[in-house]
Amino acid sequence: MHKKIGVIRGDCSSHEIVDQTLRVLDFIAEKYGHEFEYTPIAMGGDAIDQFGHPLPDHELEKALASDAVLLGAVGGPKWEGMPGELRPERGLLALRKGMNLYSNLRPAKIWPQLADASPLKKEIVDKGIDFIIVRELTGGVYFGEHKTFEENGILKAVDIMPYDENEIRRIGRVGFETAMKRNKKLTLVDKANVLDTSRLYRKVMDELKKEYPEVEYDVMFVDNAAMQICKNPSQFDVIVTENMFGDILSDEASEITGSIGMIPSSSLGDGTNGLYEPIHGSAPDIAGQNKVNPIACILSAAMMLRYSFDMVREAQAIETAVEAVLNQGLRTADMMSEGMQETGTVEMTDAILKALETCN
Repeated sequence: MHKKIGVIRGDCSSHEIVDQTLRVLDFIAEKYGHEFEYTPIAMGGDAIDQFGHPLPDHELEKALASDAVLLGAVGGPKWEGMPGELRPERGLLALRKGMNLYSNLRPAKIWPQLADASPLKKEIVDKGIDFIIVRELTGGVYFGEHKTFEENGILKAVDIMPYDENEIRRIGRVGFETAMKRNKKLTLVDKANVLDTSRLYRKVMDELKKEYPEVEYDVMFVDNAAMQICKNPSQFDVIVTENMFGDILSDEASEITGSIGMIPSSSLGDGTNGLYEPIHGSAPDIAGQNKVNPIACILSAAMMLRYSFDMVREAQAIETAVEAVLNQGLRTADMMSEGMQETGTVEMTDAILKALETCN
């Protein structure tokens, strides 16, 4: 099978993990008889340096012409003084919008080998952590109108948080379909006691749930959800929420799993051309030191194989290889604990490639 993969190497230490992930994809292609064609795409700080814009139209066109896009994190101190519309993160928002990627799936799963690294109490972790956050990605306050102005001699800022029922219905359907493939439990997280957008979410979701009678459905205010993720995460299976709430809760959820360096994510629209990325940042403080954890990016590639290319066997092989390496006691610095063996970015990937040799 031939697939065209757009590759955004990202900024700072992201180059290192993307390079290692491409080694894994090359191995998969050779072992299973595929051909992966890589198209470099400039986005974020890299694009600003080259073109003066975080996502020029010609780079977006490359993404749209790909079968899927692999992304390293963008941003870093070098670009912090840029105007808001030219910051690296604006390129990411424009990429999601341009590719019409309205749903972001972020799993929060604790690997048994990393249970001791979780900041939660052992009795909480022992109940299990394995849920997924389905975040609406192209609406809400991040894409509404933003303005700062002077009124009666006082500076005032306004951020608009718009949603329409169609945007809510399509992300809600992704949530219910995801729940059907898991444990058939769905929680809508909102702030319906305050926000009209949340009340519209509830109205649309109440209509949708009639199509999925097998799914256990409930609702929870976002402040309570933030507490429950730390207090009793085992109660969750699938969480559906709007853009800003999802951004915050998914970062919180990643921290309870032991290491943010282990969490992949996928962003999809109506087709199969998705965007796959680790949820962590560009880690400028350790760039070029062979310290950054490549596993989240490698697992993001596994999600790409599964969701965009329907290569389930290949995705499972990568996940099995990662588990085998963790069982060997190998750890990068971010997930290091007593009795384990610390290893670098390249060496961790070497071990995963070796484990892949024995995977079916």
